[in-house]
Amino acid sequence: MRIVVIGGSGLIGKKLVSKLQELGHEAIAASPSSGVNAVTGEGLADVLVGAQVVVDVTNSPSFEDAAVLEFFEKSTRNLLAAEADASVTHHVMVSIVGADRIPDSGYMRAKVAQEKLIQSAAIPYTIVRATQFFEFIETIISQFPTDGQTVHLPSAFIQPIWSDDVVDTLVDITLGAPVNGIIDLAGPDRFHFEEIIRQFLSTTHDSRQVVVDSHARYFGAALNDQLVPQGNSRIGPTHFENWLNRSIA
Repeated sequence: MRIVVIGGSGLIGKKLVSKLQELGHEAIAASPSSGVNAVTGEGLADVLVGAQVVVDVTNSPSFEDAAVLEFFEKSTRNLLAAEADASVTHHVMVSIVGADRIPDSGYMRAKVAQEKLIQSAAIPYTIVRATQFFEFIETIISQFPTDGQTVHLPSAFIQPIWSDDVVDTLVDITLGAPVNGIIDLAGPDRFHFEEIIRQFLSTTHDSRQVVVDSHARYFGAALNDQLVPQGNSRIGPTHFENWLNRSIA
């Protein structure tokens, strides 16, 4: 099967392409570095020739409200149009658990806009909403208020997942039939923010203390339990503590 991974040079894209190739599929990593730019449309027609499945794991280079909306809308419109011309039969897109429940975040609004474009197109699709990746915990910490000695966090829940578990699920979905719907994907452990961040700081020998702050915002948005899946969802097998200990080692 010929499978094109848009955003194939990123964390998820590289791993997904490698796994699919190991299984004997013709998996192509498409990104601006390989001459394929979904925002401008450059290279899309050529790379999609003969493709049965397209997996979109792109991310915006800017999180500014207008820029991120423009990125996801332009790239998705161009991609869907090129897929229709190439007779692609399955569009897989990676989104974020709770994106539709965090309207205060411009990034989340942009992901919802991207989802709606896919849902309204004629191409069969599967949207995979994943929780935050273990590998991005440090990035998450960096966007919360800190004075160098403390980190202010909301009291909300988070249920992150290892990127390798995301890739394994994406392989199954990519090689399966479109569901024409949304699949939530999360890790096995649900934490309050202060629990997981305190554990991460302790294990990485970061002396900052955690302060629970009801005014702390997650990428500009107030949180309660929007970042955890609701109802039935797929759960990755890797526990955060196991990953963290291996990663630090």
